[in-house]
Amino acid sequence: MGNYMIKNPILRGFCPDPSVIRVGEDYYIVNSTFEWWPGVRLWHSRDLEHWEQLPSPLNRLSQLNMLGDPTSGGIWAPDISYDGKRFYLVYTDVKTKKGRYYNNHNYLVWADDICGPWSDPVYLNSTGFDPSMLHDTDGKKYLVNMRNGFKGVLVQEYDPCLGRLTGEVRNVFSGTELGFTEGPHIYHIGDFYYCLAAEGGTGYQHCVTMARSRSLWGPYEVDPGNPVMLSDRRSPELLQKCGHGDLVETPYGEWYLVHLCARPSGGRWQCVLGRETGIQKVYWNDEGWLRLSCGRRFAQNETERPHDGRILSNKMERLSIVSEETEMGITESRQLSEESVCKHENIQIAEKDVFASHGRGVRYSLPRVPLGDCLSLTQRPGWLRLYGQESLNSLHHVSLVAVRQTEYRAQAETCVECVPTCPEQIAGLSYMYDAANFYLFGKTADDEGRQYLTIVKSDRLEITDVADPIWLTDAERIWLRIEAEDRAARCLYSLDGQSWEDCGVSLDTDILTDEHCRGFTGAHFGMYCHDMTGQKIKADFDYFLC
Repeated sequence: MGNYMIKNPILRGFCPDPSVIRVGEDYYIVNSTFEWWPGVRLWHSRDLEHWEQLPSPLNRLSQLNMLGDPTSGGIWAPDISYDGKRFYLVYTDVKTKKGRYYNNHNYLVWADDICGPWSDPVYLNSTGFDPSMLHDTDGKKYLVNMRNGFKGVLVQEYDPCLGRLTGEVRNVFSGTELGFTEGPHIYHIGDFYYCLAAEGGTGYQHCVTMARSRSLWGPYEVDPGNPVMLSDRRSPELLQKCGHGDLVETPYGEWYLVHLCARPSGGRWQCVLGRETGIQKVYWNDEGWLRLSCGRRFAQNETERPHDGRILSNKMERLSIVSEETEMGITESRQLSEESVCKHENIQIAEKDVFASHGRGVRYSLPRVPLGDCLSLTQRPGWLRLYGQESLNSLHHVSLVAVRQTEYRAQAETCVECVPTCPEQIAGLSYMYDAANFYLFGKTADDEGRQYLTIVKSDRLEITDVADPIWLTDAERIWLRIEAEDRAARCLYSLDGQSWEDCGVSLDTDILTDEHCRGFTGAHFGMYCHDMTGQKIKADFDYFLC
């Protein structure tokens, strides 16, 4: 049945907390980005299997400013919806997440077209994260979100004419005995309001639960078959951490659940790829409860395709998207092979980006805020220029342009020109999880201005050198490569782009995992430059292969 199955995950490498809608024959998913700019990852599909990334709805500082947001703060669990005329996106910006004091603010933006322009935000509330919207059958709109402290599911009416919440806030459902009730979505289907929630915490006990009521305001009856979906810990080769789901119906009346998942590698409970997006076909049983079509409660590595005759074998349909430029402007010049479209198992197919013109590169991410004049594609045509700012452990201004890791076997490569003059300056490649956990492989200099290659490790903010200096003589241009394979990565360099030398050290990738970092994102490769003197040294990158 392989040809008739969708392989999971459908969105690979750091694509958590999915929300999904269908408009006509088009499906859209949004994901959390946490501290990564631009905020919210947006995807399009025609068949629920092949997905193309679209420009982010949140690409202006007037919509989002994450300067100083903590690691794994920022954008949590966006929700996309459509009322027949307009797209709505609600999202949380988490400013602090310590102890009982979560400062998290919920906002709403909208657009008449999925490609924008999207509005500036309307502030909603700060009572809890994971907001979603219900467009009820009577035309009223409601905001749904968990209450801080995992104290239940809050509902309040939203008035689109006034542009604000109105009326009483009610706690309509306190959750089940599994606890940690979050990610709530409420659907009005037939005679019932169904509340779909994530429970059990966002780790290996994560699951999807359901309750229903004949009134939006409750009381809600808990599904006797809960959890609707969870992970089989006895089978580490299956998807893990499965939870935080959202429902979508096809034009032919079939139902699917998109959900958060993870792929720990090699039987170890470590996830360098972060949390991803999977999909399961579901149905409504005779009692009106949701069940997985596979006949079990455990999420599976593959699920049935929709039975609408739309099978795209080796090549995905692609949209021509015309939309405004962002400050990140990068051209992606690449050839997608059939192998890459079919997602060769466990190998990240490298895509080479050459910076030939000022265009959009939707796969790239930046930490917290756009780089502004610290990134240029015009000052040296055909090259990407970065001006060094603060070091990677800063929560403010960092010159990094990154791509998420999507498979355990992956590599990143670039050619960089830079002339550092002191130890406070470095330019090259980064392999990182967040501001506390990363590797830097790049060119720097000692106090006498002698240039050398260095490999720097930050493990929970403890920064050390992990290799002896590799001294360079008059090498303004240098080629750098990082190759990752499951638990380890290695660094290679070249002085001519042809012959490569191994730096002779093994980098432990466990420090770039959710479990080690206690975070919610995933590993990234990136082009990087810092200058802690404040002089903003320039670094020019000829290409990026990742």
